[in-house]
Amino acid sequence: MNARNLRLWQKRSLILEQVLIGSRFHSTKSNPTVDLRKLRPVILKRIEERAKEYPVRGMLPLAHEVLQARTALYDGVSTLIQNIPIWACKYCSEVYIGEGGHLIRTCHGFHRHAKNKVHSWVKANTNNVVIPVETFHLQKMFQDVIKHHERFDYDRVPAIVELCLQAGADSSNQTVSTPNGLEKNNNNILNSLSEDELRFVATQTLRAWEALRSGVHRLLFVYPARVCKHCSEVHVGPSGHKARMCGVFKYQSFRGAHFWEKAKVDDLVPPNMVWSRRRQDPQILVDKGREYYGHAPAVVDLCSKAGALVPSKYFCMMKLDGLTAPN
Repeated sequence: MNARNLRLWQKRSLILEQVLIGSRFHSTKSNPTVDLRKLRPVILKRIEERAKEYPVRGMLPLAHEVLQARTALYDGVSTLIQNIPIWACKYCSEVYIGEGGHLIRTCHGFHRHAKNKVHSWVKANTNNVVIPVETFHLQKMFQDVIKHHERFDYDRVPAIVELCLQAGADSSNQTVSTPNGLEKNNNNILNSLSEDELRFVATQTLRAWEALRSGVHRLLFVYPARVCKHCSEVHVGPSGHKARMCGVFKYQSFRGAHFWEKAKVDDLVPPNMVWSRRRQDPQILVDKGREYYGHAPAVVDLCSKAGALVPSKYFCMMKLDGLTAPN
């Protein structure tokens, strides 16, 4: 090796040595397993400290407003369905507000055993318009997770009511204790409403619908709720329960366990989209024009049929100024 190559080799060796000194090598072996039994007291203590911050006093008035809006919504819908024809499919969850139902072939049958069939219409009730969502009632927000064998030890209550109870609402309130917030009404009085009175009821019902969804949206920022990824099960609390009630993929190894994710407003207050008939549409909606017809939440469409002014945010989905289907 000549002198030139020797100096070059020494220079490269020096550079490599400096690189190795400044480098940090990590072991390929994984870190020892964390002993959760030692961390359990720390975790429980943090949960207890966090529980002291709830319920948040500033959210208590909002919880009462949500309960009042829920009661007004159910009362308004129960009044409107006595004066406006509304239909529900006998074999699926489809709802239509108008005369005689529609002929759009979207029926999937009982347990989805069919596809693209004509609906069989029957008279609808309040629960067909405002879909009830129930959840387990917890005594405390931060309590032990409900096991599968404990599922019958807890009452099932409306999810909105449970959310408001965890926000500090009074459990002795009439809007909480009355099922669906409804009271028996006199059908003779409901059927004798004038057009102006019906429009007033529809306007108040639509306001209650918007107030309910807005209030639940704000409550979910403070109080956590979970919904199953594969079914509509809702749990109001920091973590989901372990009751194996999921109806999807029961042949899988998890045996009906839920896959929880963060719940949204639509999970607690389902919009229940329906076909909305416009003035330019035919008297009975047909299957050929399904691409031209619009949609709307069932409550919004019901209130609009009674004369209430629909907020502009629904104009796009309702296609109010859209073309009608060609003959």
